[in-house]
Amino acid sequence: MEQADLIWHNGELIDWEDAKIHVLTHGLHYGTGVFEGERAYDTQLGTAIFRHRDHLERLLKSAELYYMPVPYSLDELRRATHELIAANGLRECYVRPIVYRGYGQMGLYPLDAPVDVAIAVWSWGAYLGEESKLHGVRAKISSWRRIPHDALIPHAKACGQYLNSVLAKIEASKAGYEEAILLDAQGFVSEGTGENIYALRDGAIVTPPQTAGILDGISRRSVIQIARDLGYEVVERDLARAELYLADEVFLSGTAAELVPVREIDDHPIGGGQPGPVTKEIQRVFDDALHGRDPRYGEWLDVVAVRSSQAA
Repeated sequence: MEQADLIWHNGELIDWEDAKIHVLTHGLHYGTGVFEGERAYDTQLGTAIFRHRDHLERLLKSAELYYMPVPYSLDELRRATHELIAANGLRECYVRPIVYRGYGQMGLYPLDAPVDVAIAVWSWGAYLGEESKLHGVRAKISSWRRIPHDALIPHAKACGQYLNSVLAKIEASKAGYEEAILLDAQGFVSEGTGENIYALRDGAIVTPPQTAGILDGISRRSVIQIARDLGYEVVERDLARAELYLADEVFLSGTAAELVPVREIDDHPIGGGQPGPVTKEIQRVFDDALHGRDPRYGEWLDVVAVRSSQAA
């Protein structure tokens, strides 16, 4: 990763190298934290964060689900993010806000540990590589199942829960694939390690429902709206594993990965083994929305205001 100059931590801008935590931080030991992944893009309006308010709303809701009162309002976190991007002089960047239980309490009861908040930004390319967006990726169905609703909270973007994705990612990588696809507890398709998934079946775009243990992705909401605006039928329903092999097209979406075609799953070529026309059309409009080139989705962009001290 490419280091930036400053990180926002508990209300202050501090040097990147000084953004440290105690070795007995509660979140380090027990995974008690929640986070978001966002991207800011260089647009004609200036640097703009894609669906920033939606991401911050989900961050605060995730924190509430894990009983972590955040000592900053949504608007305060929004302003802090703007300030941080401007102070680092970044035109485009990845944005990582995190809320976690800090140092001061050990043991599984966390409510007496302080709640700390940090925001980091840095330059980061496409999560699965720029080539993945052009040519697609090879994926493997993981032997690890997606965490179920009655064990943890799939709807929360919680730190400790990502051990589930880490295991699946390592398994796929060691087997020679770029990505893993997890099934839910019932054996239906859930999601990738960091992306939601879609399959083109009989002319309709099918994507697993929120009851399949998925994260309610911000990019997922965007892709569904774009697909419907383009005239495609989008169906949220249980999706059998074999339906992926039989699909005309399969693709993934996520903030870090953006929109990525899947050309092969478990050594089964999808469609013709190349990104399909529907995937490429939705990908093009999604990319236009990210970069502010499509006025229909202008409201999704939060333009970063330059601080008055810099403007002077």
